[in-house]
Formats: sequence, structure tokens, C-alpha cells
Amino acid sequence: MSSPFAFAAHPVWLAAVLITGTLYAVAVRRPGWHATGGQVGCFCGGLAALAVAGAWPLGDLAAHWSLTALVVQRLILVLCVPALLLLGTPQPLLGALTRPAPVDAVVRTCSRPVVAVAVVTVAAVSTLSTAAVSAQASSAAARGALTLVLVGTGFVLWLPVLGRFPGAPRLSPVGKAAYLMVQSVVPSFLAVVWIFARHPLYRSFVHRHGVAGLAPLTDQQLAGFAAKLGTIAVLWTVAFVILTRGERAGDVGEDHEPLTWADVERHLERAERRERRRRVWLPDLGERTDGGPPPGGDPGA
Repeated sequence: MSSPFAFAAHPVWLAAVLITGTLYAVAVRRPGWHATGGQVGCFCGGLAALAVAGAWPLGDLAAHWSLTALVVQRLILVLCVPALLLLGTPQPLLGALTRPAPVDAVVRTCSRPVVAVAVVTVAAVSTLSTAAVSAQASSAAARGALTLVLVGTGFVLWLPVLGRFPGAPRLSPVGKAAYLMVQSVVPSFLAVVWIFARHPLYRSFVHRHGVAGLAPLTDQQLAGFAAKLGTIAVLWTVAFVILTRGERAGDVGEDHEPLTWADVERHLERAERRERRRRVWLPDLGERTDGGPPPGGDPGA
């Protein structure tokens, strides 16, 4: 590319955003899935943030020119887009989307703080490897795949905090705040490497004329500060809000939030699935409640 700010259309990206918005509009018209005005606003805000992250100019700068732009794009995709989409989706719709057993198992597992921290850390580090950054700089398909990974990572990050999914483990306000503190420190350790590195680490962002006159090493150091401070600012602010609301409600020290009817229904569905699996894998081969022999067996055995 001849210039970092040369205009480029992104029809596939924008089409994906429009299709997602259309599917949402159709879904929330169904009985029982109606969205409030606030939820519609949150979902539209998430789609707008998604469009900004991938379209010109941020998408092009992040792909080919600037590690700082890539960091800003990642902050939007991980911290902003998933949270707004989750807050904008009516809970009955989330319950329907997560009702299939494989999806429910993933949500339940990733809602545990330890698992969520591990998943976010692995995804954050692997998608910032030199191979991954080079791939996204040279291939639109790779950029699309990495975008899906990052948005999925953001969903995992917010799962233990938002508590929007039926049957998912729920933390107390103190537990949520502590979890966010850990998430703000552990996955972003690469930012420290960028700040103190003595040479550029990514060839994709080494250009004779950098963005806004920034040398590649300066851009890399700026990216480190942006990654660290941006993550801390967002997650610590949310942690503070959670603690403040918990204190006002008088439940800041509670072990967990109370169950809702949707949680009860999801637990009953899981119990039914476990019972069906037990019947399939553990047929009656002698487990008789009356103490008698197995069907067809020898009474004298």
C-alpha cells in the first residue's frame, strides 16, 4: 500500500455487520424475545464498534501499518464489541442460543474464572505471535479468522461478569472485581515486552515512513502503553462500578447472585441430559433395585 491513509472499501466486513443486524432485528420480533430500547441501543453500538474496528481507516492501519492501531482494534474487538452485543441481546434469546448441549457445556465451562483467564491469555498471546500478525497482514481470510477468535475471546472474558447466560456460575461483586483485576494483568504481559524491546518485533509494521512520522520502535512502545493502560482503564472501571452497585444493594459480600427461573430451567435440562446419557451408557445389566439377578441371568449364579 502506498499510503497508510489510502481509502479502501471493505464490503465483506460491512456486509457481515449488516447481516448480523438484520438477524438480530428479525429475532427480537419473535414473541418472548422482544428487546427493550436500551438493549437495541447496546446491540447497535456493538455493531457500530465492530464496523469501526474493521473498516477504513483503523482496519487498514491495523493490518499493514501500525502495531498501535492493531492494539486499538483488538481493544475494541475484545473489550467493547462482545460486552455491547451481550448486553443488547434479550436473555430469553441468549437462553435459546445456548440451549444445545455442546454450546451450554462451553458456556458453563468458560464461565469459571480460572478457565476464562486461561482462555483469554492463550488467545491474546497466540494471536499476537509474529506468525499470526504476519498472516493477518497478508491475508484477508486470516484477518477474518482472527477477528472471530478475538470476538469469541471477548465473550469468554465477559462471561463471568455479566451473568447473562442461564445456568452459568455467578460470582459475588467482590469476586467479579477480583476476576477483572486478574484479567487486566495476566493476558497483557506482552505489553511490557513491547515497551522494553530494543528493536521492532513485527516485520509487518516496519516501514520507511511510519504512520504520523512514528518510527517502528516508537510505534511498538506506544502500542505497549496503549495495550496496558487501555485494558486497565476499562476493566478497573467496570470493577469499580460493580463494587459500588453491590455496596449500594447491600450484597457486596454475598457468595453469589440468586437463581432465576431461567437458571432453574437450565439446571433441569442438564439433569435430563445426564439421565438420558446414563440410560444410553449404563443400561440395566444387573443393577436391579429388588436385588434379583440380571434379566436372563442364572438365578443360581
